[in-house]
Amino acid sequence: MKLLLATRNEDKVIEIKEILKDLEVEIVSASQFPNMPDVIEDKDTIMGNSIKKATECAEFSKLLTIADDTGLFVAALDGKPGVYAARFAGEYCSYKDNRVKMLKEMKNVPNRNAQFRTVCALVSSDGLIATTEGIVEGKITEEEFGNNGFGYDAIFRADETGRTFGEMTQAEKETISHRSRAFNKMIPIIKKYIK
Repeated sequence: MKLLLATRNEDKVIEIKEILKDLEVEIVSASQFPNMPDVIEDKDTIMGNSIKKATECAEFSKLLTIADDTGLFVAALDGKPGVYAARFAGEYCSYKDNRVKMLKEMKNVPNRNAQFRTVCALVSSDGLIATTEGIVEGKITEEEFGNNGFGYDAIFRADETGRTFGEMTQAEKETISHRSRAFNKMIPIIKKYIK
């Protein structure tokens, strides 16, 4: 059986494949469907975006599809960038652009509390099966620490470890990350569906 990851982001594909490695399914990504149209992420919640991505990709591919959307919610910025985390610094910005903008916005701000949230949606060609959520509490650092990971990893220090995701190995990050928490909650649902 095939499970489609509704993303073309190779960093995410590597991370998700590792989390789901014990599932007895063949995992494919949207990159393997060159004719699949891009999903416009225009919902105002990460839940809305993840359901939209999974639904449109399932309808196109006729495969069981899983999608996720992640937001970074920074207390001092009234929850921004939130659902717009990937394009915080502009439409075609890089990971680095986003980190630079975040550090600039947070310069001399005492409250550095932040939360990473991921919502997963599992959809078949018949419709929505389930959604799950993973949350990690942390702080925005004052500079970058570590070279691992992607996105905001080098400036998000997880409360549970006292280290940024950028300072953790992939295996260490997987034990606590928002994405792994959301996907791990989905694993038993996928197993039940496959049966």
